[in-house]
Amino acid sequence: MTSSTQPATVPGFRIALIILGIAMSPVLLAASTLGSRLVLHDALYAIVSGSLVLCAIGCMTGWVGVSARMNTYQIVRFAFGTRGSRAINALFALALFGWTAVTANSFGHALQDLLALAGWQAPMLPLVLVGGVLFIGATAFGFEVLDNIALVAIPVLLLMLAWNLQRFFAAAPFSGHDHIGTMSLGVATSSVVGTFMILATTMPDFASLVHNRRHALIGAILALGVAYPALFIAGAVPCALSGKVTLVGAMALAGMALPAVLMLLVATITGNAGNLFQATLVTATFVKWLPKPKITLLLGVLACLLGSFDILSWFIPFLLFLGIAVPPIAGIYLTDYVLHRRGGYDEAALARQPAVPVATFVIWGVATLIGLMTSHELLTLTAIPSLDALLTAAALYALKSKLFERPHALAQ
Repeated sequence: MTSSTQPATVPGFRIALIILGIAMSPVLLAASTLGSRLVLHDALYAIVSGSLVLCAIGCMTGWVGVSARMNTYQIVRFAFGTRGSRAINALFALALFGWTAVTANSFGHALQDLLALAGWQAPMLPLVLVGGVLFIGATAFGFEVLDNIALVAIPVLLLMLAWNLQRFFAAAPFSGHDHIGTMSLGVATSSVVGTFMILATTMPDFASLVHNRRHALIGAILALGVAYPALFIAGAVPCALSGKVTLVGAMALAGMALPAVLMLLVATITGNAGNLFQATLVTATFVKWLPKPKITLLLGVLACLLGSFDILSWFIPFLLFLGIAVPPIAGIYLTDYVLHRRGGYDEAALARQPAVPVATFVIWGVATLIGLMTSHELLTLTAIPSLDALLTAAALYALKSKLFERPHALAQ
């Protein structure tokens, strides 16, 4: 087992607050699309079923994280090798940086909307940089500051959301919007899972900092089993009832555009603080010559510069691909833990393993291909492509271990 100094641990509800802060902005945006393209009862079914899948995965990955007392980027070395894991971590870094840039862009658009309500116009770059100063500052001082910000900001955000919804339902007798569902239940459920699958895969980043396994499970259940579906429902219902494609548009019908924009502004800041925290962790695994605060500053500035452009059309297809390519990584390291690491993660074992285990990368590629095939309906398994990819990777890795590895050869 590693003996590196760990920061003071926290209770499970504290990491649930941080995860909730990361979730609010992308979930409310994704929920609006879901609510505007499905009848309400279908949207609710997709949200609940997708959230249960995510919660189960988050509980398992969180269990591994607190057991290992390592973040995701240290854990993947044991399944993907000391050199091979660099490619995996580069993918994580790109994904997290991409989300940081997209969320920075969302902040800029929300601030533009706020200024437009007052009749003002402003270019995107300085608006995005305003958000950058806030989320970079919130991240640069590490997990403890991020934890304290979440403890204050997230309850405020939840109160704002509850107040917005209460005013929405009180303002007009919305009873439903007559529209034809333009999204299948399978695609809808997959979108609920895919929106947050990267965070479920990297749950060890946060679970490694809680008191014990019970608190890791509490954090995952509160965040992904309770708060996540509640957020999705809160974002989807107004759009399903009003027929508007954005939450701000739905709230505007009730004269609540300003409070909705303010809520989204705060949500993008807390969300990007979490995104940047994780991006810093993974980048530090291969940019060892820079201290973490400087990595945070560099990534934050680059994300703001990129986020000042119209990047959604560039990044969304790539992020959707990552929603399928990342889950097999979780399937592989979860299976590796069950088969080889339940007694602990021994750093010395890394020297006895291939630096680049080719078979593991082949499994990852095959599982990703299966996920892509099911996403294009060329193949049907669970109707959730990201879950298909994860389960395929887990099954193939278990088969490889049974056929080609000696019992306990890789264990501590």
